[in-house]
Amino acid sequence: MKLDSYTSFIVDNTRQLKPPHCPEITLHLADKAVALWQLTADELDQQGLPLPFWAFAWAGGQALARYLLDNSAIVAGKSVYDLASGSGLVGIAAKLAGADQVVAVDIDPFAIAAITLNAASNGVELATHQGNIIGQDLQADVLLVGDLFYEREIAEPLFAWLQQCQERGVLVLIGDPGRTYLPKDKLQELACYQIEVSRELEDQDIKVTRVWGLA
Repeated sequence: MKLDSYTSFIVDNTRQLKPPHCPEITLHLADKAVALWQLTADELDQQGLPLPFWAFAWAGGQALARYLLDNSAIVAGKSVYDLASGSGLVGIAAKLAGADQVVAVDIDPFAIAAITLNAASNGVELATHQGNIIGQDLQADVLLVGDLFYEREIAEPLFAWLQQCQERGVLVLIGDPGRTYLPKDKLQELACYQIEVSRELEDQDIKVTRVWGLA
């Protein structure tokens, strides 16, 4: 598929909505979560592409975005990477908080198209990178990670790399609603929020979600 096709699919299957915890930001999001998830799951499975994580404002991302908007000095004037950016919510929040440059990273070409659309909707410009950067020598001031500790296969190499990044002077911030593979004993809590979420996706209406730094 070409970028125009990804963009058209996103526009046709989402609405511009404001995440409950970040009403300053407007995103193209799924209005009916299960319907879009099933539609894209069937279609994307045939192409070997990821599920539509880009179509939802996940709790970890909302918490991290809120934290940046309320504590803009953390990213103001800094170079920032937003890992597994999805909709681009966290990267957009960083840019609105005054980040000098934001690179939104995702492996999914649909996410790259969504990030570009959503950045434009909020009057900001994000650089994008499609691919997996875990393990690379990151040249940045701040690395943001929203809601990525949901699988062991991802979590273990991810956290090892985050530790390496912090040892090299990169500030690492994690937003997470208590996913199974988050190594809490190696983190320090920075903030806690009650985030409204879709019961269709999370089996509840509110997720207690924290922003963490590495201990």
